[in-house]
Amino acid sequence: MSDKTKSILLILLILIVDQTSKFIVKTNMVIGQEVFVIGGWFRIHFLENNGMAFGMEMGGQTGKTLLSLFRILAIGAIIWYLLKLFKTKATTGLILCVSAIVAGAIGNLIDSAFYGMIFSESWHSAATLFPVGGGYSSFLHGRVVDMLYFPVINTSWPSWSPVHAGEELVFFRPVFNIADSSIFLGVTLILIFHKKFLSENI
Repeated sequence: MSDKTKSILLILLILIVDQTSKFIVKTNMVIGQEVFVIGGWFRIHFLENNGMAFGMEMGGQTGKTLLSLFRILAIGAIIWYLLKLFKTKATTGLILCVSAIVAGAIGNLIDSAFYGMIFSESWHSAATLFPVGGGYSSFLHGRVVDMLYFPVINTSWPSWSPVHAGEELVFFRPVFNIADSSIFLGVTLILIFHKKFLSENI
């Protein structure tokens, strides 16, 4: 199997898993609803955000539009780089890492570009796909669906702590999705193995 075929299959697999998980959560849960999967440390916790990975945001509708346009440009640039990697016969590991980043970026772009047009709101009841009267927002102004929550440590700061004494202490607090995970994993593996990727390319 060629690296190009592996890349396409990985991108499709990540997009299918990402979008399927978001559709299931969006059409069966309301925002803030939580389902315990493994003990208390792995939960499906439905949130939506207007911005970047792990719940980070840019303010207002203008910020949202700019972020969506930036995503489109970034995806175009990364795809151009991926095509360049095919031509230069880069190492398979590097190609698959960049493919994972591409897939994650496209996955979140789909949410922000189209979900506002095809889904109803999720605040008081599970969303409806293609609701009568249209969706909750317009093109490029949809919200990204997050659901993976791993509060591995869920306790309180000790009373003797000089900061936040007695307050709730949660680690890991961010709620994210498959697309975020794909981007994070791709970037992390490139940072860890970049010397190996480069040496195999020489």
